[in-house]
Amino acid sequence: MVKHLSKKTLLITSLVLNISLCMFLVPVSARLQRLHHQLNTNGSLNFLVIGDWGRKGWYNQSQVAVQMGIIADRLDIDFVVSTGDNFYDDGLTGVDDPAFDESFKYIYAAPSLQKQWYTVLGNHDYRGDVEAQLDPMLRKRDSRWRCLRSFIVHTDIAELFFVDTTPFVDMYFNDPKDHKYDWRGIRPREVYLTNLLKDLRSALSKSKAKWKIVVGHHGIRTTGHHCDTPELVTHLLPLLEEYEVDFYMNGHDHCLEHMSCQDSKIRFLTSGAGSKAWLEANKPYEKCGVKFFHHGQGFMSMKLTKKSARFVFYDVFGKALHRWKTSLKKLHTSI
Repeated sequence: MVKHLSKKTLLITSLVLNISLCMFLVPVSARLQRLHHQLNTNGSLNFLVIGDWGRKGWYNQSQVAVQMGIIADRLDIDFVVSTGDNFYDDGLTGVDDPAFDESFKYIYAAPSLQKQWYTVLGNHDYRGDVEAQLDPMLRKRDSRWRCLRSFIVHTDIAELFFVDTTPFVDMYFNDPKDHKYDWRGIRPREVYLTNLLKDLRSALSKSKAKWKIVVGHHGIRTTGHHCDTPELVTHLLPLLEEYEVDFYMNGHDHCLEHMSCQDSKIRFLTSGAGSKAWLEANKPYEKCGVKFFHHGQGFMSMKLTKKSARFVFYDVFGKALHRWKTSLKKLHTSI
């Protein structure tokens, strides 16, 4: 009887361990959710791009927000894109954190900015309760807020592919210094990144959009303080080039920048000057050239039609510093 019970106990224990192991080894999902955004009736897509902003109004964040409201009204924008580092210095502490109101809701209060905000996470966001920014509860506090790790915004003219770039960067895992990162939903990291790249490849290969735009927090090609992100150059850039992405937009560097490269059709656009700005600039990758660089606060606008694209960089006073326009055909035959 004792032997029988002992074998039965061992069998149950073994079964429980196997189930637990299987649950542990289930791949982390990075599947891209697709959001459909209905455009205005004028047949164009207009949006603003802002990054690295959440400082409770300090470092000219409030002044930039005022000018965003003016430009948004003039352009009748469809939505706002945030390139990450939404709340400094260490993200949110939870879904009830007053910083959400103090750095977002009360700052971007202009009527013209009461549109959907599509948002990616930055490295500073991962230093707090990262799940809080992803929690649907925040949409009850402000219905504009839409933050996911990686996702797609589909419109009749363009598709925007938002990519969670922070988990790509080795330094945050291997040498985090005094910072603590919230990696819930990311472990095991290799599986998460593999799935993300697989899902992004699938989405890009199936896209029939006139314009394809990828948005991430970290720069691929930039002369800003952080320079190029090697992990993105290795893993993400080849994918974007293979599927003829038109624009890559990022924050992370606290500046405004437009770069193009001899060996790529992609236009690299940095809009990370939503509040605190930096003076430092570095030399670009040898095959790239800087079309525009500004180390003060500001933001960017983008207007797309079925045949043309136009973007403008603005400073903290709303002055247009740099304009650029191209046709779809010209951009796709630029190399």
